[in-house]
Amino acid sequence: MANIKITVDRLQPGLHIRLPLKWNEHPFLFNSFKIKSTDQIQLIKHLGIQHVFLNPAQSDTAPLPVRQIENQDTEETADSQQLEDEVNQLWQEKQHRIEKLNRYRRRVMHCEKEFERSLARMRAVMNKIRSRPADAVEEALQLIDDVVEKLLSNESVTLHLINSKSEFEDVYFHSLNVSVLAMMIAKARGFTEQQIKEVAFASLFHDIGKMRVPSAIVRKVTPLTEPENNYLKLHTRYGIDLVSDIDGFPESAKIVIEQHHELNDGSGYPLGLKEQEIDEITQVVSVANAFDNLCHPAIAEEQKIPYIALSHLYKNCKHLYNHQNLSILVKFMGVFPPGTVVQLSNNTVGLVISVNAEHLLSPNVLIYDPAVPRTQAPIIDLADKEIKIVSAILPTKLPDKVRDYLNPRARISYFFDSDD
Repeated sequence: MANIKITVDRLQPGLHIRLPLKWNEHPFLFNSFKIKSTDQIQLIKHLGIQHVFLNPAQSDTAPLPVRQIENQDTEETADSQQLEDEVNQLWQEKQHRIEKLNRYRRRVMHCEKEFERSLARMRAVMNKIRSRPADAVEEALQLIDDVVEKLLSNESVTLHLINSKSEFEDVYFHSLNVSVLAMMIAKARGFTEQQIKEVAFASLFHDIGKMRVPSAIVRKVTPLTEPENNYLKLHTRYGIDLVSDIDGFPESAKIVIEQHHELNDGSGYPLGLKEQEIDEITQVVSVANAFDNLCHPAIAEEQKIPYIALSHLYKNCKHLYNHQNLSILVKFMGVFPPGTVVQLSNNTVGLVISVNAEHLLSPNVLIYDPAVPRTQAPIIDLADKEIKIVSAILPTKLPDKVRDYLNPRARISYFFDSDD
């Protein structure tokens, strides 16, 4: 149902309206909202607004009939100074939100720079793994030290969706993603700092054997033939061959390279190991690897949005992965992981961009608002609001203008920072 333009004299609580102003031209948190009280109506009138746009589908009541206007035109009880004071208070609260939002944006920008820096360092490591393997290992260990220090520096860790502009190959994104997710699982498991570093290092190198698999197979965007799939499975053996003679390459990482496709029910490869036969660190890396592979398969049609990927793992793959690790992944990613487009209870649409470990069910959501430039779009911390997530939305179901605004990515990457 289309919005209807009505005069402000017809407003009453229960109507869902949109103000005909830009977001920074009024003191309310949103351009669109449901009127809760007569005080809000008086504030709208005090701002000098003559008309608003009514959304009947989201309203609990109908606007006042035109004939009733004359009977209620003098019912304003608040004097002008009181209204002015309330408007100023709203502006102060909104300015506080804007400052908080700006601080958050600065954190995200810093996080994205750290991600790009880590990605570049990882690419340098992989470029040296054959020509200068000892240097590659040393640089990888230093990278891990820096990232783990950030992870462990504070109890409150925020996982951010990264808006990466990098053109690096997918293998670097994948390995860094797996490393970030696996480290967070390891931290939640209570692993020691050294164990977390072993998890992170192994994650970075778990797919190194794919360097010896023809790129035509690794990058094939249609289903692999049985011979091609068998060739791809050799990457675990090729990986061990590549690192076996590298001085200082951790033994724990060699085990992960060999075992990261083993599954609890024995249906994995190359050894068909079951449950406790699979190395503990490998079990952590495997579930992170499975999640990222679901989000980024070689065949585009098989790609799952993070929300669906997480649900698929939890509903259909409990028998394949360590249950504790899988539960932790679901817990810290939240019900709606970063990268998920969501419908909110106020009928707006947004993109989940970060999850705070202390508020898993109330992530930060970037809100679609055509009246606001995307670079200034409101980012709402749902932990502070009455607004809730109603459902996830497939990006392909979004109107073009909404999809362009929210910019849900085909390539989902994550990085974290700690609250200072």
